[in-house]
Amino acid sequence: MTVSIHDLRAWKSEGRRFVMLTAYDFPTAQILDRAGVPVLLVGDSVGRNVLGYANELPVTMEEMLHHVRAVARGVEGAMVVGDMPLMSFQASVEDGVRNAGRMIKEGGAHAVKLEGPQLELVHRLVDIGIPVMAHVGLTPQSVYGLGGMKVQGRGEAGTKVLEQAVQLEKAGAFAAVLEAMPAELGAEISQALQIPTIGIGAGAGCDAQVLIIHDLLGITERPPKLAKAYADVRATMTGAVEAFMKDVESGTFPDPDHTYT
Repeated sequence: MTVSIHDLRAWKSEGRRFVMLTAYDFPTAQILDRAGVPVLLVGDSVGRNVLGYANELPVTMEEMLHHVRAVARGVEGAMVVGDMPLMSFQASVEDGVRNAGRMIKEGGAHAVKLEGPQLELVHRLVDIGIPVMAHVGLTPQSVYGLGGMKVQGRGEAGTKVLEQAVQLEKAGAFAAVLEAMPAELGAEISQALQIPTIGIGAGAGCDAQVLIIHDLLGITERPPKLAKAYADVRATMTGAVEAFMKDVESGTFPDPDHTYT
């Protein structure tokens, strides 16, 4: 049975912490789902981690749908959240409703994620039955307006981030991603909201934590400070490829065990 927005809210009330991880393809989604990860985010971070873009800004709606569909095919129990890319919702509420609907109808997502205080759109989407995950603090789609990928909410600016989170909850968001902010602010927002908070660089006071799967696995060449590598898959892959090349060059592969007769 698929994890629902009601499950996440119940977990918060019970004090049960959980994780969300990004996934961009079928095999990764399948592995994470079978490992018991309850929420998979198909983030617009696919741009940097899979498509080779310098940041998230070039990612299109069609690219997001392509990856959301792949992830949706790989899950049985996890909730799939589709990230709304830049300019898929900022121009008008109508655009946002149309593209969020595509995320659910064509992509197979169970919910969408929106960056920033899009209160009217959140309310409209929830009203028509599309669950919305909010995202405050560092919002990568606003990287130029923010002056770079910088920590948000320090000092008096924290009040604005807190107010945005509270307003998004009132508009109907079922959860809120808190990115790159002081741990004290992350804890304050988490205590102020009834909905679960999902931190990434927002301290241990959040109700849940999310990481980009490439950072967690040690694939990212230069991971940000907020990420922790739990494996060194980059080194493992490099070693496997080098061993394969060595076997081919020496003529020891394919051997009889890997040859048809």
